[in-house]
Amino acid sequence: MALPDATVRPLDHLLLCGDPASPALVADGRSLSFSELEVMVARTAARLQALGLQAGDRVASWMGKTMLACVLPLATARAGLVHVPINPVLRRAQAEHILADSGAALLIANRPRLESLGPTGARTLALEDWEEGSDALPPSSRDPNELAALLYTSGSTGRPKGVMLSHANLWLGAVSVAHYLGLQADNRTLCVLPLAFDYGQNQLLSTWVAGGCAVAFDYLLPREVVKAVAREGITTLAGVPPLWLQLAEQKWGEAGVTLRTLTNSGGHLPEPLVRRLRELFPQARLHLMYGLTEAFRSASLDPAQVDTHPDAVGTAIPFAELRIVRPDGSPADADEEGELVHSGPLVAQGYWKDPQRTAQRFRAGEVWSGDRAVIGADGLLRIRGRDDAMIKVSGNRVSPTEVEEAALASGVVADCAAFGVPDERLGQAIVLVAVAKGESADERLRAWFSAELPPYLRPSRILWRDALPLSPNGKTDRAVLKAELTA
Repeated sequence: MALPDATVRPLDHLLLCGDPASPALVADGRSLSFSELEVMVARTAARLQALGLQAGDRVASWMGKTMLACVLPLATARAGLVHVPINPVLRRAQAEHILADSGAALLIANRPRLESLGPTGARTLALEDWEEGSDALPPSSRDPNELAALLYTSGSTGRPKGVMLSHANLWLGAVSVAHYLGLQADNRTLCVLPLAFDYGQNQLLSTWVAGGCAVAFDYLLPREVVKAVAREGITTLAGVPPLWLQLAEQKWGEAGVTLRTLTNSGGHLPEPLVRRLRELFPQARLHLMYGLTEAFRSASLDPAQVDTHPDAVGTAIPFAELRIVRPDGSPADADEEGELVHSGPLVAQGYWKDPQRTAQRFRAGEVWSGDRAVIGADGLLRIRGRDDAMIKVSGNRVSPTEVEEAALASGVVADCAAFGVPDERLGQAIVLVAVAKGESADERLRAWFSAELPPYLRPSRILWRDALPLSPNGKTDRAVLKAELTA
């Protein structure tokens, strides 16, 4: 497949990629064509400038998937501002940290959220009081290397840090994803992931660069997603592993027949779940992907290889370059585990106001991911886990993923997460936190481990939960679980 066009334009030009009369966005019970959405972006950008904001000012938004939330990434870019989306599931303390760290000049949120905050230093504007105005800014001529957004990580390794993304980062990310997913003008994407999540925001941007329609959707129960897919004629659905687990348990019937493209990132999709999704949606292409906020997306597995290589996340996506390195920085051989390093124009500009951590992670235009991985003789990338998450048991390096996959393969476990805890005898012992499937789960799982795993891979303890905690981006919150185990 030929590479997509690498020409970079200001981010707000994305809307010029669609047919003016074609549907572009469904939100707040309204449907806008590309021409109507362009007008809204133009007026929103002008309204922001009229508030006295200066080029480079940070504009934070803290709301669900409203029409305004969908428009702000392009409107702020057009106005020369920097968008700082805050996940609506975050609470006061996390929001106050992001506002203070980013130095936001303006926060737009609904009144209850604004009333929950203490002094932030940011001017506030209630969503209920937002007025678009009639003035309009034309498509911009911004430098594509200008900062366009700060996306804050979920904070699994400390307080959230703002990843600096340029117009070019976001533009090329959208072009790359639209290209390798094969998105077209008739695509309808159900945007269920948080827009403050890079994977979530790209639901909008990649759909628009392909000329398709994005359907913004907030939900409480997974059954609501099934109904929305049927009601809106959805063709494209993106998810993270905990969401796919919930959706795989639903009764779909004919609801999913319109689905053509399914994508997973934000964590490994266990093989039993891959098999279940292939069974539920045999007509859909399933893309198993890997990414990190610091470089957006790195790899995707060709859907034609999913059935035979469900443990892999494929090869580098367009505009990404990947290599595996040893601790001394030399290139690893095929099938030799090392650290994944990502380079190319998708690499972010660093961490906002954090030169120390930027220097640690961003080196000579590359991102050192901290993830352990191999590229096999078959050329496919496989993620083994984070280096700081590896468990050292009696001198053996154990990947949490290996333990988790074994537990899920037993059929006794619906969801799980494995960790290492200090142990005087072993160095570290494996603890598995799991959600049971069926009766007598503990006895059945221990019998399975005894039959299927060598002793060093078997958990010393199994802690049963009704559900695993989720991070604001919908991924399993390993930091919360780890804190509980080490408290």
